[in-house]
Amino acid sequence: MKILFQGDSITDAGRDRSDSHNLAGYTTFVAESIKSKYKDTEFINLGISGNRTIDLLARYATDFKEINPDIVTILIGVNDLWRRFDANLYTSPAQFEKNYRKLLTDLKKDTKAKIIIMEPFILTVPDKLHFRMDLPPLIEVSRALAVEFADGFIPLDGIFAKECMEYKPEELSADGVHPTVLGQKVIAKYLSEEILKMM
Repeated sequence: MKILFQGDSITDAGRDRSDSHNLAGYTTFVAESIKSKYKDTEFINLGISGNRTIDLLARYATDFKEINPDIVTILIGVNDLWRRFDANLYTSPAQFEKNYRKLLTDLKKDTKAKIIIMEPFILTVPDKLHFRMDLPPLIEVSRALAVEFADGFIPLDGIFAKECMEYKPEELSADGVHPTVLGQKVIAKYLSEEILKMM
């Protein structure tokens, strides 16, 4: 069984990019959970910090199709809105949907991979509150595409909202985007459960 993790810096998490099997962040905890039951599973992390949906499309041939995974997990979207604020690169919800739809359509056409979509999230820390204005449309797109294309879906923004009833947002993510170890374990818990349903 080959599992591919795809996304941006939340998935990258400072991994060693010279080794696609090098795990970091939530992917480490997912692998630990899965390997306790299925020791021969192969895990590949190709998340790249700063990536947007357009970047996933640009590396589709080498980093999705050629890998030909049995399961692919995708967490993307926060940079599609973040780049509006730090680089004046605006990805509209319509363009986000177009990019993501193309990626998922090609995955369905070219592979037999089971697809798990995780919705983008932003925690309510003070300096990211203005980001949340642009987030709901991207969440809605992710949810609609999951219904159409995915085999599993994780509503991370809602999950983290629930976790914030027990923990302060900064305990889960100091900057509202990149999870702490505690936040990584939250993602891993739900993602591991979805993956195990497909094993």
